[in-house]
Amino acid sequence: MKITDVKTFPVFHGSRNYLIVKVETDEGIYGVGEFGLTWREQAGIGAIQHMTSDLIGQDPMNTERIWQTLFRGDFFPGGRINMAAQSAIDIALWDIKGKALGQPVYMLLGGKMRDRAVCYTGIGGKTPEETAKAARERVAEGWKYLRMSVMDRDGVLEPSVAVRDSVAHFAAAREAVGPEIELCLDVHTRLDPPDTIRLGRKLEAYDPFFIEDPLRCENPQTYRLVRQHVSCPLAIGEHYATKWEFRQLIEEELTDYARIDLCIVGGLTEARKVANWCETHYIKIVPHNPLGPVSAAACLHLDIATDNFAVQEGGRVGSAFLEDVFPVQVPYEAGYLLAPDRPGLGVEFNEAAAAKYPFQWGHGPRLRRLDGSFTNW
Repeated sequence: MKITDVKTFPVFHGSRNYLIVKVETDEGIYGVGEFGLTWREQAGIGAIQHMTSDLIGQDPMNTERIWQTLFRGDFFPGGRINMAAQSAIDIALWDIKGKALGQPVYMLLGGKMRDRAVCYTGIGGKTPEETAKAARERVAEGWKYLRMSVMDRDGVLEPSVAVRDSVAHFAAAREAVGPEIELCLDVHTRLDPPDTIRLGRKLEAYDPFFIEDPLRCENPQTYRLVRQHVSCPLAIGEHYATKWEFRQLIEEELTDYARIDLCIVGGLTEARKVANWCETHYIKIVPHNPLGPVSAAACLHLDIATDNFAVQEGGRVGSAFLEDVFPVQVPYEAGYLLAPDRPGLGVEFNEAAAAKYPFQWGHGPRLRRLDGSFTNW
């Protein structure tokens, strides 16, 4: 079997694009992958076009060889754009491999460790009362893990205000659902160390499952300071591309949960290596999944085959999402993704339907401080 073509499909839905990659072969088997950097899709398409000449004629079963060639073949190791492009290709190759062998991808990653993967879903509200109401509603639907976010006020994020608001919303949710439901808080890199420490200390009384990405990702060494002052579990890593960017967090045990993004880190090939490395430090994985059905499927297969799995970001699972573009998606039931029995990823892709959702230019939300300066969204 040989690779014959690599196609890209930017699909706009809601407020963002989803970049799907399709790898075709001379035996009629195709695989799909997903690019992980929203609002950088055109750069991803360019990167994939550059990589295509290395892929045509290759045996798609040789995932490790292809991974090394794409990463190292042009001397300069890829940054996040290249790694997100390579991730999409790698996931598509695993999809092909599973289909060719007649097995779900998780069977090729070591087999079934569990029958289903528990997921968390996001909640929120403009007031603590609204957040509490949303929490009760999601629990009634079957969700056992809920996540809130550090919020802005009408586009303004002032750290001291955000810390107070976050604690008030978190406390209201905890009172609403009781101690048996796990609650998480996503800081989304919006705070610096002093405010992260204040937040962590105030949240301790409400038993968070984890605090997610409290700091910007550029300098992981700063987590040494936070780790000294905050006892709440931390979940970090959704920005990181390759095992090397995870190195310090894992080796110094600066995180309790690794937020591996399969569509940025290097696909299933690299995510498996990071997960196994985390296992040696008793760090569990919580894969990042803000994307579409292909990302969800790739995460699920890793979750099913990995011993040190904690919980999966649910993303858009559990609700109708681009069902004409993806007429077959991974199965969901009451807060869980279920192990699929279809070969490959278990996802089908409709090119013709994708054409109905053409690419749109845009950028992510932008926040500011009270003085008008820019701050992370």
